[in-house]
Amino acid sequence: LSQTAVPSGRPARLHLAIAPTKNMDRFEWFLEKATEIGVDTVTPLLCDRSERTVVRIDRLEKILVSAMKQSLRAQLPLLHPLTPFLQVVKNAGEVAKYLAWCADEPLPHLKSVLQSNADTLIAIGPEGDFSKKEVEAALLAGFKGVGLGEARLRTETAGVFAVACYNLFS
Repeated sequence: LSQTAVPSGRPARLHLAIAPTKNMDRFEWFLEKATEIGVDTVTPLLCDRSERTVVRIDRLEKILVSAMKQSLRAQLPLLHPLTPFLQVVKNAGEVAKYLAWCADEPLPHLKSVLQSNADTLIAIGPEGDFSKKEVEAALLAGFKGVGLGEARLRTETAGVFAVACYNLFS
């Protein structure tokens, strides 16, 4: 029985910017599942309400490699260092940009606004959500506010859900 890696076959790339969780095991679980489902780039975010301000990139890269091999992915996701959220907003470039946050009013669901064949950046905040300043900066920079359903999801669950939505609906 031989195993061969399966290329993603997608014409566009998914970049998920997500705040690491206080419990590092949960963030590592997210990275493993997102890699298995299909994410191209991950940027751990340092937000105003972040409870974790340090990550071990070397350990996280080992988790990505293991998940890539297990899922027969042909390409290792790019893992950026922990980056301040406002820097990610400033450097987002010309891609489809979405901010998943817990707004007071209902937001359009991510699956209904995803653009086919478009390079996409989805930002997921920390436990406690993005600050008002962060939300305002992202919206001013062209991010579209999106919801992920009626339930309030944990950060790592929101990240996995966003990756699955992208792979299903874009």
